[in-house]
Amino acid sequence: MRSFEYVRATEVADAVRLVSAHPGGAYLAGGTTQVDLMKDGVLGPDLLVDITRLPLTGVERRDEVLRVGALTTMEELAADPTVIERLPLVREALLKGASAQLRNMATIGGNLLQRTRCRYFRDLDVPKCNKRLVESGCAAVEGAPRMHAVLGANERCIALHASDLAVPLVALDAVVCLLGAAGERQIPLTDFYFASSDSPDVENRLSHGELITAIEIPLLPVEAVSGYLKVRDRVSYEFALASAAVALVISGGVIRQARIGLGGVGSKPWRAWDAERELVGSPTATATFRRAAQVAVQGAWTLPGTAFKVELAQRCLVRELRTVSGVAA
Repeated sequence: MRSFEYVRATEVADAVRLVSAHPGGAYLAGGTTQVDLMKDGVLGPDLLVDITRLPLTGVERRDEVLRVGALTTMEELAADPTVIERLPLVREALLKGASAQLRNMATIGGNLLQRTRCRYFRDLDVPKCNKRLVESGCAAVEGAPRMHAVLGANERCIALHASDLAVPLVALDAVVCLLGAAGERQIPLTDFYFASSDSPDVENRLSHGELITAIEIPLLPVEAVSGYLKVRDRVSYEFALASAAVALVISGGVIRQARIGLGGVGSKPWRAWDAERELVGSPTATATFRRAAQVAVQGAWTLPGTAFKVELAQRCLVRELRTVSGVAA
């Protein structure tokens, strides 16, 4: 690991000023991903500003919106009574997203910024990685791509977005609140990420020095049903092969509202807008869900090693739609 300067910030404005003024500066919060990347040499900041003691923790309900401080841990958010009652899909994604040890360290803001698990990105001995070295190529396309993306991917990059939490949050139209040298701004999470097919080396709209201060999550209607299904190779501490976050409002056997996020298949947390439109106004039935699932994966870009994910994602989505709606097989 390279040497670096360490500073512990006590004021939010000071932290932003320090990192904004230092091109090689970075924030340190839970560190559950960042420290690993520094050990591997993928990241090499020469200034680390520790923000763990900033007043950016806590969960506050403001009418029908939940405002979550960026330094709130995954475990704290999963235990919040409003999340349990009104956002079960978020709670399930949090609990399935990491081990208990990690959930007690990892922050909500950091979780949304975690980097891809692509082994080629994390191995500096691999020369081809457009995410690390622009226009160098993509070793994953020529290698073992089983854990990679099929949506928002192309021959330039198939790196997978890793966050479980981001999947229900894009479905819920959550908003990230930022503070930078130019002031405050808010960005809908659906617009926050770039797909790898567009820009492998630039993953989100965060400017250097900008800090996520909070996440605002609209609550689901009281009558909504929701859930999160994660398909993975093992139950404990594993990333998704495919996942689906689903929320429906059903009346008289007809779907009135639908929200769908897909994970484990996209280079960014994937909002399945067209599948939602396919569901709204249709009866709750397996045939309806299968049509929506087919629409959800249209445009997938596959390799022999990733083609199975198209079918897996459809089955995952159909199963969760049936589960939350109570439709039998």
